[in-house]
Amino acid sequence: MKKLIFATHNQNKVQEVKAVFEDYSIASLADLGYHQDIAETENTFVGNALLKARHVFEVFKTPVFADDSGLEVTALNGAPGVYSARYAGEEKNHDKNNAKLLVELASESSRAAQFKTVIAYKDATTEMTFEGIVNGFISEKPTGSGGFGYDPLFIPEGYDKTFAALPNEVKLRLSHRSRAVAKLYRYLKSLT
Repeated sequence: MKKLIFATHNQNKVQEVKAVFEDYSIASLADLGYHQDIAETENTFVGNALLKARHVFEVFKTPVFADDSGLEVTALNGAPGVYSARYAGEEKNHDKNNAKLLVELASESSRAAQFKTVIAYKDATTEMTFEGIVNGFISEKPTGSGGFGYDPLFIPEGYDKTFAALPNEVKLRLSHRSRAVAKLYRYLKSLT
């Protein structure tokens, strides 16, 4: 079984990825006992994903992929964007982030938004990036108990429930991360 490192400490993300990479052994940073926080200092999803992939590859010398993801709201000029996890402060509190977003959108008529993920893959000879986007809009109030982050507020296009209220298998099929990871998976399969 081929081995890959997923440069994350987020176990929710690991579960999403493992659903796609069934025939790979995926190790998270926690699995490897690597607890250092990698600062996301770039101002784009691509930049942050590459930064993390390069850093972890230098440490472990093993093929690695990293993601940077976020919510982009049209009426807020793409905010919170790369600051999605820290939108309401450095403690990365999902409830506070969601509350701040609702306050920021209170006077806006458009609630259009997209979730975006960029996956960066790195091995000894290659660096590649893969993007996944799901369009939708922000609900008036949080609903549902599944998912994480902005899932209680984000309603994907063609649905009337938030990601947090949809069955997990539906969310996984639709998600921005799943779309980007599927592109990475197809790329790696094309090499064999």
